[in-house]
Amino acid sequence: MSLRQSPENRFLTASPGRIFTVTALPMIAIMGMNGVLGIVDALFLGHFVGAEAMAAVGMTFPILMLTIALSTLVGGGMSSLLARQLGAGNRDEAAVTFAAAHGLALFMASVLILLFCIAGRGFSVHLAGSEGTIADMVWVFLVITLSGTPIQFLLAVHADACRNEGHAGTMALMSLGVTLANIVLNYVLVARMELGVAGSALGTVLAQALGLALLIVLRRFMSDMLPLSSIWRHRWTGNWRGIAVLGAPLSLGFAGMALSAASVVVALRFAASADYAKTIAAYGIATRIFGFAFLPNMAVGMAMQSIVGHNVGAGLYARSDAVLRIAATTTLLYCVAVEALFLSQGSLLGAFFVADAAVTSAVGRILRIMSALYLFSGPILVLGLYFQAVGQPARAAVLTVVKPVLLVPLLVTAATLLLGGHDVWFAYPTADLLAAAVTVLLLVTAFKERGNAGLGLAAKGVPR
Repeated sequence: MSLRQSPENRFLTASPGRIFTVTALPMIAIMGMNGVLGIVDALFLGHFVGAEAMAAVGMTFPILMLTIALSTLVGGGMSSLLARQLGAGNRDEAAVTFAAAHGLALFMASVLILLFCIAGRGFSVHLAGSEGTIADMVWVFLVITLSGTPIQFLLAVHADACRNEGHAGTMALMSLGVTLANIVLNYVLVARMELGVAGSALGTVLAQALGLALLIVLRRFMSDMLPLSSIWRHRWTGNWRGIAVLGAPLSLGFAGMALSAASVVVALRFAASADYAKTIAAYGIATRIFGFAFLPNMAVGMAMQSIVGHNVGAGLYARSDAVLRIAATTTLLYCVAVEALFLSQGSLLGAFFVADAAVTSAVGRILRIMSALYLFSGPILVLGLYFQAVGQPARAAVLTVVKPVLLVPLLVTAATLLLGGHDVWFAYPTADLLAAAVTVLLLVTAFKERGNAGLGLAAKGVPR
């Protein structure tokens, strides 16, 4: 039986602006600290190991995005269900969803590890282009990273559950401690113990284990969170399909980023230029910078997802639309600022990572071209997460999948054939423009379907 959530649920009672602020700011802090970690780790590798290490880690970017995609499949799908179930007061159903997410997370991590055990070495050599030092670095980095995916995936489940239960502020404080611990670990392992890329990967896995342990302890002592006992009381194999369907749009978006990155690596290798290694190193640095810039957008979207899910579960569609407008405006302003920074200071940003002038110059050129229409990316991501939150995975998929899975790989291929490998970067602003056009068409369709019902974009097609 579905019961309305009690007035103590701040997602349903606080003003849209206030609840968005108190939810989004901690999420931005969490994502920002994760981004700082990625930047600092790259600095350690660039200054204490060298450009080869940066190239090796840059080559693993598609695999790292794949692990993020799979963890997002579970955490994002669970979040869509969990927020609406909690908003409607269905804590028993939420507990069932929470338990099932654990089973799906461990299953996917196990499959990923098995596949790498079968073909990992050959795949590492393929990424590097040939046997040698860089291939060895790629293989070592992936061995450690993929061995830690069970921890990574369970951490995503517990972090997303905590966010949807209204504890984003507590998570921010914990994230600060864990990130600082990760930075210290990486410094000791990379700079002091000279473990190179192995130290970078190992430090991340150890920090993720610490974060998961802290979240489990938090759940044990917080009475308003789903109890740990709910994990054992319910089946771990229930409703995997429902979680996967709702998590698929954003997950496929991350997988598409991996595909896009892989298409760039292939295109650069196809160009067979003498500065291939330096260009790959520059691209690896650029992906770190873009990854850092992407995180606040993701934080805003995730905060909005939780708030919208609770309000849609409670039938408060006007509030969910108000939060959508606030989130979209916030990301638009942020993306304009980021675009201006990348267009004017790209080479300077690259110089923070390596001293090689050729690499820093390449970083600047890559950032300037790729960010030419970056302002569209934040609002499109927010809209995709909105449709995921309200239970419309098809529309969410259009907004999160079309650009990375279809547009970028096709445009990268076309740019390589027509312009040459050094100009593949023009595929990104072209894809941004086309994705914006697709978004406008989708919104026009959504508003036509809504008609004059006055119930908000979420009113139609929401599973109840």
